[in-house]
Amino acid sequence: MLPELQARFRDTVLGNEDAVASYVTAARGSAANRIAVYRNTVQTSLTDVLATAYPVVRRIVGEKFFATLAHRYIAAHPPRIPQLSAYGGALADFIAGAEPLRELPYLADVARLEWTRGEAYFAANTPILDPVALSEIQPENLSALVLTPHPATRLVVSPFPIHRIWSINQPEINDVPKVDMSVAEAVLVTRPGDHIVTRLVGTGDAAFVARTIAGAGFGDAVAAAVTAEPAFDLQAALEAHLTNGTFAGIA
Repeated sequence: MLPELQARFRDTVLGNEDAVASYVTAARGSAANRIAVYRNTVQTSLTDVLATAYPVVRRIVGEKFFATLAHRYIAAHPPRIPQLSAYGGALADFIAGAEPLRELPYLADVARLEWTRGEAYFAANTPILDPVALSEIQPENLSALVLTPHPATRLVVSPFPIHRIWSINQPEINDVPKVDMSVAEAVLVTRPGDHIVTRLVGTGDAAFVARTIAGAGFGDAVAAAVTAEPAFDLQAALEAHLTNGTFAGIA
């Protein structure tokens, strides 16, 4: 009985139904009115959570539309675990399937970028790879070594200029310039220390990181990078990765 009642109450406050109304007694006002108070509180709290996780998406679509989007998302994807920082990870896919947003095909990938930044922020606080450790590897052993990605490392590859869109929609930017939507971009998110780094990387570097995240050896990752971008500069890429904490160790 109790689990069923709890489930009904959850569905009701999330806006799905009023099945729990018959269980509620009210000396003043109807049961529906009392339930509406809980529903409004929950909806507002979860909408605020989503707005915090997706500030650029909110800025692009506007506050009013974002609130509507959030309410629909909350109804379709209620929280499953009692951890607000983990709520909202499916919003990008939800946006991709939302008919009213078909005119903004880039928005889902912008949402993915914003979510990866949140994941990076809450990732384990693991030390980054010491450049000395890499320099001590003998040249003949380089191809077989495996670089271990830092827990905060995330890569988002999009057919749209998501880094540009994200950059020009920061709070300090008042006049948003036009953007060439035909430009594909790959964005690497890392967190050296307490600071989240969100940087644009080339196609070769993106291929290198993607293969590394997949567990490929150094040689295979470099080969993938050169295939994707024949002019790939390995030394420059490694320097940037070591500075920005892309990797945590060597396996």
